[in-house]
Amino acid sequence: MSTALNPPSLAEAITATGFTAAAGFRIIAVELGSAEVSLPRRPDLLQFFGHFHGGVITALADQAAGIAVTSGLPKGRIGVTVEIKVNFLSPADGSELVARAKTLQMSGSIGVATVEVFSKNDSSERLCAFCTATMRALDLPAEFR
Repeated sequence: MSTALNPPSLAEAITATGFTAAAGFRIIAVELGSAEVSLPRRPDLLQFFGHFHGGVITALADQAAGIAVTSGLPKGRIGVTVEIKVNFLSPADGSELVARAKTLQMSGSIGVATVEVFSKNDSSERLCAFCTATMRALDLPAEFR
């Protein structure tokens, strides 16, 4: 994993506790303005048809967008969600979800990111959701600076 996230320890802090830890999100890569986050399939993350639940897909996209935007912010700032929109394109029935986020624009304290979420198996991946997210840059709490 790249250490572009500001500060580098923030990536570990983001996934160490709370919902992201409980869900099992894994940061795969972080570069300036982009992030890749994955989530392995588990029965408690699925809806009644056996596909990843839409809320889980949305949460993964949100996490990836926030990391992508945060990676381009000055030290001591973090991107938090103001608005998120997700289009579900196909069933997420793979063994893993992979969200790839890119910052489209950062202007003042507002950033916009896009996220493609893929349903992945051993030999293939299929686009299952597309997301746009608006993030606001806020000061990090003192313990993360």
